[in-house]
Amino acid sequence: MRSLLHQWATGAAATASERQQMAELMLADTERAAVFGITPDTVDESLDRRLHLFQTLCPQFAPFCIQRLGWTEAIAAERLETFWNLWLPLAIQLADERAAMGRPLIQGILGGQGTGKTTLTVLLTWILAALGYRVCGISIDDLYKTYSERQQLQQFDPRLRWRGPPGTHDVTLGLSVLKQLRAAEPGQPIAIPRFDKSLWNGAGDRTMPEQVSNIDIVLFEGWFVGARPVDPSVFDHAPEPIITKRDRQFARDINEALRDYLPLWEQLDRLMVLAPVDYRLSQEWRRQAEQQMKASGKTGMSDAEIDEFVIYFWRSLHPDLFIAPLCQQPGYADFVIEIDASHAPSRLYCPGR
Repeated sequence: MRSLLHQWATGAAATASERQQMAELMLADTERAAVFGITPDTVDESLDRRLHLFQTLCPQFAPFCIQRLGWTEAIAAERLETFWNLWLPLAIQLADERAAMGRPLIQGILGGQGTGKTTLTVLLTWILAALGYRVCGISIDDLYKTYSERQQLQQFDPRLRWRGPPGTHDVTLGLSVLKQLRAAEPGQPIAIPRFDKSLWNGAGDRTMPEQVSNIDIVLFEGWFVGARPVDPSVFDHAPEPIITKRDRQFARDINEALRDYLPLWEQLDRLMVLAPVDYRLSQEWRRQAEQQMKASGKTGMSDAEIDEFVIYFWRSLHPDLFIAPLCQQPGYADFVIEIDASHAPSRLYCPGR
């Protein structure tokens, strides 16, 4: 596949034998083909659309990724297969669903540290713009309660010492924004909340909202977007690091707080999950991110602080309890993108199939 893509990236016309070879490759991964609705009857049309978009965007692909994502030419060349296999067909699928829906589409994206949420949203926004669709990205972080509200919250419940778990967001605000985006009239301005993590010495606070209009597709991402409360009895025999009686009570309380987010998830038209092959990779990826920050002259957490931080979030919403069910049971996530240890997508599938 790689040699074909590098040849087509130059603008070379695809021969009949090359098209046949690529069509067979597109059908060979049956899980991925199912996600994008590719069958023997539709593969030729899918190939035509994807190839046209691929050759249209390829001249700008590397320069765009170097500028926006900090990649090198070599990294961009390595990612051509992911561009072909994931980002292009996903953008085409979103565009088709938006056109069929006749109103703004809201795509939920669940993903934690290092799973590629930023890369995905940046590239989808770029590709969809080329298809004529305006995209608005919103993070669940943008819905954090204000600094003063979180200070009051910590006075009430000192266990909420870090922003992030259920209970630290303004769900009513998020619900209002998503409803406005879904029902917006042409040209109607909508204020999108934004959050600046650097304010108050890193505690963060809400900043000036961003005014948007004529949005076609909303990418709503966050580390527990779409997660569902579980039966409280699971905490009687919870996985580590939910060990002590206090840990179990904290997990139960956060599980209960998650119920308040269900109306927010009901606004999602679709949900995808970016799932590491092993959830513990997020700890190592966090270390890498902090080391990069320090190398660039910024302040960062020590390894001990990182461990404490990551364990705190595993105790609040343990991935085995809250993310794994979305990846295994049908009816919640439309599809799952499995992420390997090198941060690369390694598998794409529909849960329950």
